[in-house]
Amino acid sequence: MNPMAKKSCLSRLGRIEGQVRGIARMVEEDRYCIDVITQLQAVKAALNRVEDEILRDHVAHCVAHAIENGNEEERRQKIDELMEAVSRSR
Repeated sequence: MNPMAKKSCLSRLGRIEGQVRGIARMVEEDRYCIDVITQLQAVKAALNRVEDEILRDHVAHCVAHAIENGNEEERRQKIDELMEAVSRSR
């Protein structure tokens, strides 16, 4: 993984971890349901951004490398993996 992308993802994941702990406290404190849902939606959006960044890095490095230097089977495998990952994220 690109070192800059890795650093960015780890930073985002650390913030998400804090958000999730905050949501757990909200549930423990019987906070208003809509406030909890709003925070859950924020966490899901943040996770989607991390997923996008990792996917972008994967395409830029792993898939690009397979297309440039790999054999036909490796290219096909990387493209299939990519399509499966994109399909699962819908």
